[in-house]
Amino acid sequence: MSDSPALAPHRDEPHDRGAFSDRVNRIRAGVLGANDGIVSVAAVVVGVAGATSDTQPILAAGLAAVIGGAISMALGEYVSVSSARDSQSALIEKEKRELREQPEEELAELAAIYRAKGLSEATALRVAEELTEHDALGAHLEAELHIDEHEVLKPWQAARASGLAFLLGAVLPMLAILLPPEGLRIPITFAAVLLALGITGAVGARLGDSPWVRPTIRVLVGGAIALAVTFAAGALLGAAVQ
Repeated sequence: MSDSPALAPHRDEPHDRGAFSDRVNRIRAGVLGANDGIVSVAAVVVGVAGATSDTQPILAAGLAAVIGGAISMALGEYVSVSSARDSQSALIEKEKRELREQPEEELAELAAIYRAKGLSEATALRVAEELTEHDALGAHLEAELHIDEHEVLKPWQAARASGLAFLLGAVLPMLAILLPPEGLRIPITFAAVLLALGITGAVGARLGDSPWVRPTIRVLVGGAIALAVTFAAGALLGAAVQ
């Protein structure tokens, strides 16, 4: 007997919370890292190219931006996610201690949460008791704190994804500024960077199952402003020292 449409699972909805959490974490770190690699390195090389047409300082500044940016991106992501993980771990340990020291109060608290959601007192108590028998810690973490003991954030995973994404994003502006003839460097870099930002914005939105137009426009506008400002600053500096 086939499942009725009303009872069939929604394939487009994330029912595996652990996999969905990891996926969102990777997408966030990867897209942020790639966008930052594209924009920050492009801004540096475009700014230097606005000041001088000599390839050597453009290459040196670009490499410094790539190496420093990748390390900074990975380190910042590691520190940020580690802080969030430490907070999660502290909350989990606190809940474990409360369940050991005052199990009756915790059961009453869990039942009260379900009463507040609309269950009758008897049903709420029954639900709390059955969930406690099955997995007391998991039930309290989900109901009270909306976290899962097995979904603690992974700082090294986020750091690797962010740092690698930065490096991959940084390759494009480096090639775009170094390979074309001198007279075409700036327009080709502008076009390549904006195209790449549009792609990463749209792909990141689609992978996260969200509309892609507004996120894509945001990254395009931000990237265009960054390039225009740094190029203008480099051109002014180049004119001042000549």
